Amino acid sequence: MSRLFVAVWPPEDVLAGLADVERPRDQGVKWVPPENLHLTLRFLGDADEDEVAERLADTVLPATDVSLGPAFDVWWERSLVLPADGLDELATAVHRATRGLGTERVRRRFAGHLTVARLARRARPRRAAGLRFEADFRVDEVALVASTLRDTGAEYETLATWPTR
Repeated sequence: MSRLFVAVWPPEDVLAGLADVERPRDQGVKWVPPENLHLTLRFLGDADEDEVAERLADTVLPATDVSLGPAFDVWWERSLVLPADGLDELATAVHRATRGLGTERVRRRFAGHLTVARLARRARPRRAAGLRFEADFRVDEVALVASTLRDTGAEYETLATWPTR
């Protein structure tokens, strides 16, 4: 069993654009390293990667266009995110395919987003919240990713990918 999630990795041009955005040093704001930026379609928690991979291999994953932005926003009081439109149908397909797998149950309605920073309990992202960034891209593939938590932060490894159609 591994700690798994299903995600979309943004393309290099989007990551390059995000790297050019100012990252203010607001109190309690910990920026996500560029190599960890992703859009989660479903967090599974502990799950058997072979079972997840088998189900996703048999699933039609609809191609979609994603629109990020228009600005960084605080969500759920602990995350600084870029809203992402266009992922609902793809996320629904992933949820249906992986129903019953993993230890993590869906807690809230799916809301597409790219987490750019984690916020400490008393964070003050005054300069970071509201920073503007917009990008559009086509989702060509979906990834099954293993997450390992370390003292230095999460490390991600792509285990498998499937094309969208």
